[in-house]
Amino acid sequence: MPRKLIDITLFVSFLAMSTSGMMMFVIEKPSFSIQMHPVHKLFGLVMIAAVIGHLAYNYKMLFHYLKTTAVAVFGGVLVVLLVVLYGVALNNQLPAEIAEPMDALAAQAEAAE
Repeated sequence: MPRKLIDITLFVSFLAMSTSGMMMFVIEKPSFSIQMHPVHKLFGLVMIAAVIGHLAYNYKMLFHYLKTTAVAVFGGVLVVLLVVLYGVALNNQLPAEIAEPMDALAAQAEAAE
């Protein structure tokens, strides 16, 4: 039974994360992103918990998959891509005169909910 609950939680959180993320991607308005942020953030945490549970039940199969060279190389390429994109994003900071008012307005918008 726990495995079924974890799997359905993972599925629903994936739906929430993917649909809210795609909406924020398509509707490129900061106001809309702030509006969707609570949904995206909450289901992101739910998804993390579900993935941890899913991995706890399936880690042996994951390690079995990684014994295949093509799968291991593909996974490695994805990890390198992730690290590079994080590096680019973290080094692409907005100037303080733009970021601080945006952060203040976002906090104000979240407090109004």
